[in-house]
Amino acid sequence: METEITLRALEPLDVELLYEWENSPDLWEYSDVPAPFSRYALQQYVERATTEDIYALRQLRLMVDLAQPHGTRATIGAVDLYDLDPLHARAGVGVLIFDKCCRQKGHATQALKQLIDYAFGTLHLHQLHCAVSESNIASLSLFKKLGFEATGLRKAWRKHGDSFENEIFMQRFSQKM
Repeated sequence: METEITLRALEPLDVELLYEWENSPDLWEYSDVPAPFSRYALQQYVERATTEDIYALRQLRLMVDLAQPHGTRATIGAVDLYDLDPLHARAGVGVLIFDKCCRQKGHATQALKQLIDYAFGTLHLHQLHCAVSESNIASLSLFKKLGFEATGLRKAWRKHGDSFENEIFMQRFSQKM
């Protein structure tokens, strides 16, 4: 039985969670911003995300909430659409389940399924794309399971420690090509 995951818009109270997540050096290797964020910068980001249009921002972050006993919910991660390109009807996609004890339980799968449905059904995008380090087997498996296919290889693209590793470019289309 799948757990109950819901996606929701950012709220001002999410700044503290974002501060913890964005400032976790363990996650910097997956982003292109290997530096801390201030609370002020994150407060401004959340304010823009809650007041500006998705097309003006060219991105959307939704928080991943997990149902808890007694009707409560816990925020365990986030999904993102980024580099939203309305002209070409495409966007990048990312997912984070922050707490390691919540990983490998199907939460990311459910969250991404909901984001994919929203991107194709509501935003009418033609394609989603992502880039995953070749060594990130869990993420590669997740995206493949959800219909993404590897369409490119960027050799020695990401610095990992003292070496460089390949990055797999993946795409999923709203309908079969």
